[in-house]
Amino acid sequence: MAAAPAAAGSGASRGRRAAATVAAWGGWGGRPRPANILLQLRQGQLTGRGLVRAVQFTETFLTERDKPSKWSGIPQLLLKLYATSHLHSDFVECQNILKEISPLLSMEAMAFVTEERKLTQETTYPNTYIFDLFGGVDLLVEILMRPTVSLRGQKLKISDEMSKDCLSILYNTCVCTEGVTKRLAEKNDFVIFLFTLMTSKKTFLQTATLIEDILGVKKEMIRLDEVPNLSSLVSNFDQQQLANFCRILAVTISEMDTGNDDKHTLLAKNAQQKKSLSLGPSAAEINQAALLSIPGFVERLCKLATRKVSESTGTASFLQELEEWYTWLDNALVLDALMRVANEESEHSQGASEENGLPHTSARTQLPQSMKIMHEIMYKLEVLYVLCVLLMGRQRNQVHRMIAEFKLIPGLNNLFDKLIWRKHSASALVLHGHNQNCDCSPDITLKIQFLRLLQSFSDHHENKYLLLNNQELNELSAISLKANIPEVEAVLNTDRSLVCDGKRGLLTRLLQVMKKEPAESSFRFWQARAVESFLRGTTSYADQMFLLKRGLLEHILYCIVDSECKSRDVLQSYFDLLGELMKFNVDAFKRFNKYINTDAKFQVFLKQINSSLVDSNMLVRCVTLSLDRFENQVDMKVAEVLSECRLLAYISQVPTQMSFLFRLINIIHVQTLTQENVSCLNTSLVILMLARRKERLPLYLRLLQRMEHNKKYPGFLLNNFHNLLRFWQQHYLHKDKDSTCLENSSCISFSYWKETVSILLNPDRQSPSALVSYMEEPYMDIDRDFTEE
Repeated sequence: MAAAPAAAGSGASRGRRAAATVAAWGGWGGRPRPANILLQLRQGQLTGRGLVRAVQFTETFLTERDKPSKWSGIPQLLLKLYATSHLHSDFVECQNILKEISPLLSMEAMAFVTEERKLTQETTYPNTYIFDLFGGVDLLVEILMRPTVSLRGQKLKISDEMSKDCLSILYNTCVCTEGVTKRLAEKNDFVIFLFTLMTSKKTFLQTATLIEDILGVKKEMIRLDEVPNLSSLVSNFDQQQLANFCRILAVTISEMDTGNDDKHTLLAKNAQQKKSLSLGPSAAEINQAALLSIPGFVERLCKLATRKVSESTGTASFLQELEEWYTWLDNALVLDALMRVANEESEHSQGASEENGLPHTSARTQLPQSMKIMHEIMYKLEVLYVLCVLLMGRQRNQVHRMIAEFKLIPGLNNLFDKLIWRKHSASALVLHGHNQNCDCSPDITLKIQFLRLLQSFSDHHENKYLLLNNQELNELSAISLKANIPEVEAVLNTDRSLVCDGKRGLLTRLLQVMKKEPAESSFRFWQARAVESFLRGTTSYADQMFLLKRGLLEHILYCIVDSECKSRDVLQSYFDLLGELMKFNVDAFKRFNKYINTDAKFQVFLKQINSSLVDSNMLVRCVTLSLDRFENQVDMKVAEVLSECRLLAYISQVPTQMSFLFRLINIIHVQTLTQENVSCLNTSLVILMLARRKERLPLYLRLLQRMEHNKKYPGFLLNNFHNLLRFWQQHYLHKDKDSTCLENSSCISFSYWKETVSILLNPDRQSPSALVSYMEEPYMDIDRDFTEE
């Protein structure tokens, strides 16, 4: 008969363990089968009953089965670890055992991460899987959270070195064994406890990386206000630790994404907002508030974001951190790339030294500049992301005020050429499995994050003028003076001590690189979005002229027409930017007509517009609004533009407007409305509001009815439009921000928007301006419930 389980505890408990072991063996009649044992351990892990730990077996049995089962001695080591980690242990032997276990798992994890999987392929049950299956993960969690008690009754902490070993083993197991990270994420008390381990510099990096992975799979977002002494913890971080801590914050302050496209519809968002009102602030909002309450937090982030490479951590401490990363697999590939760059530069400098007869300095003592730059880039990535999220949160105005006060924008302006938009070197760093143009490379990710920050900073906020320098602000004033219009109040109120310094402000620098960007560049989308955000809100002639003078309109038209851009995202961002740039601006339309100076060019432009109205409808709206304003002005310059501009002539035709109107209504439905395509509904409303002003609303509705019949689906279009307008009332009449945006962007009072929608939804079939008057009763379907529960 095989050896019985270890004798421990009461007779009843011994019996239970023996029974569990018998079950694993398939009865007393045969030798134990390893596959059955592992199956029973797996079931015990899932149910919490039966076989769950190595301590339920005898050492004799584990030793006997180890070699044929290829367990690498891990179950025996866990048995010893359990015995030496009791409450009154001094943990010396415990730490020695951890030192034995660690390399067995770290080598396997390194092979797993670098995709060199020979080790895992040759082993039937990988070491990390065996470690977890025999209860290693749960045992390490207990060890980390178990305080020791001395004979004098004083609580002692586990040594930092031992905590470091435990964390390293846990992380390696998470990397290789599916489900471990999720199980740890379910232990909320353990996750909160991990934050306390970040008080030590020795365990900070390992702890932060493990927390980041755990939070990445945690179903419910952790609340930072539950972390003991959060303010003290964060305040005591040095700048290097704070930058790494931002990796964790990125997970805790961003609203959780469901990953389901249906949940991004406006119907679903409205339903979620109603639910949120009853539940109070979300965990992400609570976490943002908790961080903003920490004294000096935003100021330190601004300093990190604007710190020059020369001001960053010294060579010795940076090399020490890199060595720690080498043992920590999350960034092993990044380090590998960094070291490759270091070796290349070291070999180059060594060759030069030998030629010049100069002594060679080791790369370990003379850190290459490229490595310093990449180190700083990776820090700034995380910091800029956190600042960007805070800028879009509930405390936006507070964050805006602090970011301005701590001179984030001038600081980023000073870093623009040398770091943010620096030229790639021949040995530019790329991650394993990627190329230099991949969106995952640190250089590219930093640029995108920088552009997203500018977009959030400028969007509908008067602080956007901090993107200029003093000379450029004076230029805005001069433009207003020359045009004999009042100077923009926000420009007058701008604190000149907080604006950009140097020859060019940040906005001008952005325009310069934007015009040099290759046609296929992924940056085009983000650059256009950032510049467009500067123009959003109430239309400013001075802002438009500032950009027009720098050739922005010609650049956009070149990209749309001459390069025949194919990317839908880039086209949409360029159309949106072009609309904001040209709206109500006679000079812009003159420039447009000068560039689009042939019928061939104009046809290419129209083809791009008509290829996707979801992308181009904002431009259609801006041109339609501009046409309406120009037609009501008595001015020779305006009259000249009206008579010469191909685009205005094209939009002025009723068949053109009806074609746009029909397609705009037809491509959207209540169930598919999103923040991206709801603009189609609002553009269709703009066309009808302007028709109403001219007392032509009944004409446009009759033409819609005729087009509907000609397309041979009577009732479909008008029923759909009726439902869309009902949703519009539900959506906009309860959201002040959206209604303000509609009013500012169109220069049409929101009361007129509401009146027009009410007139169109009038149930009186005798009203010439009501949709129902043009719908045949057999095809009417206007009472459908489109709300989501």
